[in-house]
Amino acid sequence: MSSNLTRLLSIMQRLRAPDGCAWDREQTFATIAPHTLEEAYEVADAVERADSKALCDELGDLLFQVVFQAEIAREQGLFDFDAVAGAICGKLIRRHPHLVLEPAASAADGVGMASPPRSAVEQVAAWEDIKAAERRERADARSSHLDDVPRTLPALMRAHKLSKRAARVGFDFDAAAAAADKVAEELAEVREVLDDRRVETAVHGGAGAGAGAGAKAAAAPRQFEEVGDLLFAAVNLARKLDVDAEAALRAANAKFERRFRGMEALATARGTPLESLELSAQERLWQEMKRGE
Repeated sequence: MSSNLTRLLSIMQRLRAPDGCAWDREQTFATIAPHTLEEAYEVADAVERADSKALCDELGDLLFQVVFQAEIAREQGLFDFDAVAGAICGKLIRRHPHLVLEPAASAADGVGMASPPRSAVEQVAAWEDIKAAERRERADARSSHLDDVPRTLPALMRAHKLSKRAARVGFDFDAAAAAADKVAEELAEVREVLDDRRVETAVHGGAGAGAGAGAKAAAAPRQFEEVGDLLFAAVNLARKLDVDAEAALRAANAKFERRFRGMEALATARGTPLESLELSAQERLWQEMKRGE
């Protein structure tokens, strides 16, 4: 173990000691988990910004989260950091049976693998097959193919994983075009909700505010459900196209932010705040920003 890792483990134990940091001593698995998620996102942000210094710092913060959780577990007699490291070593060896990852790994001689993967795509497929076999070994009569897909994942990422699991047992679209048709179908159902709301507004328009509010409240659960179905269908389409929906939406967010900030800057430079412009004028600025990219 490196001297700095030993040092980090020692610092963590000191922070959690009876006379250590009051805040660190109060933390539990549950209270630390949100910080772990936040640090993981900050790592991703540093990668997207290609900021190597920030990446080094953020990876350190993420490592601290792992050490923190492992120390809480050690105190409760569950496991320790060494067990965490051992678990991931074992998993990597188990899921790369065609490679000798360490001299003592007798299980890594390719036995049982008819044709070792030669490309990244083949390796991913082999990895998923081994994961599925591991799940079957842990399964009981009540298990599902959707078990152990974390509920705390971002919704787009979890939708991708759920649909991918279902696809492994054949519950999937034949092609991306069929997934695109499903998106169109779900969009049509969203439009039906909009049409129903327009009809309700027309019928009750003269019946007072109470009737209009009641119609709007009645439509809300259905529109919530239909928009959710539309988003799930869009994630399925992204998966069929081998597009990471979470990354694609982050890129779209960044593009929108870049263009909108540009609109604000143009409007200010021309002497009129963006909020003072009519929608048609704002749209012209948007198109100007698009053309300038």
